[in-house]
Amino acid sequence: METQYFREYSPTLGREMEWKIYGHSGRPVLFIPCQDGRFFDFEGFQMASVWSPWIDSGRAMVIAIDTLDKETWSNKSGDPYQRIRRHEQWFDYVINEMVPFINDQACRRNGWDPAGEHPGIIAFGCSLGATHAANFYFRRPDFFDGLLALSGIYTADYGFDGYMDEVVYRNSPVHYMANLPADHPYIQLFNRQRAVICVGQGNWEMPETTFTMADILRSKGIHTWVDFWGYDCTHDWPWWYMQVTYFVPWLLGGEPG
Repeated sequence: METQYFREYSPTLGREMEWKIYGHSGRPVLFIPCQDGRFFDFEGFQMASVWSPWIDSGRAMVIAIDTLDKETWSNKSGDPYQRIRRHEQWFDYVINEMVPFINDQACRRNGWDPAGEHPGIIAFGCSLGATHAANFYFRRPDFFDGLLALSGIYTADYGFDGYMDEVVYRNSPVHYMANLPADHPYIQLFNRQRAVICVGQGNWEMPETTFTMADILRSKGIHTWVDFWGYDCTHDWPWWYMQVTYFVPWLLGGEPG
C-alpha cells in the first residue's frame, strides 16, 4: 500500500497539522479519527487493512487527518463559546485547506480534469469521527458526495452539554437538518449521492440521535441509508470493520458486501 505523510502549517488554525494519504488513486475518502484520536489511528487500529482491497486496487485513496477534539468537544472545563468557535475554525480548515488539497491530489492521481466534473469526497468516521463526518456531509454536500458514519452522535449536546448558540447549531445535525426547508437545493444533491449512517444497539452504543436523524431525513424525503444493527453490535472496532466491509462496496457504486 502506497502511503505519504504530510506536516504543514495551517493559516486557519495557526499551528502545524499532520495527515497521511493511503493509496495511489481512486475515490478520495476523508477519515476522521475517533474522539481525541490521531490521523495514524487509521493504521494503528487496523482500519487500513480493512480498506486495503479498495486501496490496493486503486478504487479508493484515504486521507487520514487530525481533529482538535481535545481543545473543543472534549474540553468540558473550557468556555463553550470559545470551544465551539475553535471547532468551527477546524471545520473551516478542512473546507478551505484540506478539501482543495484532496481534490488536487485526486485529480492528479486519477488523471481527472480539475475543471471538469469528477467525484467528490466520501466522509468517513466512527464514534465522534462519524459525528464530524456527518456534519461535513450534511453541511457541504457540494464537496462531500458520500458518507460512512458509524456509531456517531448527531447532536452537539454531546460536547456542549446544552449550551446553544448559532455556531453550536451549525454543528448539530439533528438541529439544523430538522429546519432544512423542503425546497432546499441540497435535498436534490443528497438524493443523487450515496450515504450511510449506521449504529448498533449493544454495549456503549448511543443510537437515540440516529433514530432522530432517520425520522428527520425521512420527513424531508432524503434517502440516506440509515441502518440499525442488533443488540449484539457494540461500540468497538471489530464491528466497525464488519460495517466497512459491508457498506464500502455500495458506497463505491456496487452492491453491499
